[in-house]
Amino acid sequence: MECRSNCGACCIAPSISGPLPGMPHGKAAGEPCLHLLDDLRCALFGKPERPAVCGTFKAMADVCGTGQAEALWLIAELESATC
Repeated sequence: MECRSNCGACCIAPSISGPLPGMPHGKAAGEPCLHLLDDLRCALFGKPERPAVCGTFKAMADVCGTGQAEALWLIAELESATC
């Protein structure tokens, strides 16, 4: 599955406990990443400073659902189940 345009759910819904460029304490679940652009693309995509946790995320139907709203919900559910 390819990432869908104008989604960004993976940059919003999950918490990231490790440091990110400009976010030394990571980010909370539901908080948009500092590097999420207005068109919901990652400003660090393809750059060496992109965190490994972000680079290993792969779009999959069971995580991304059928659209952004479902992806936000699914990732939030996974987040709450693993906390």
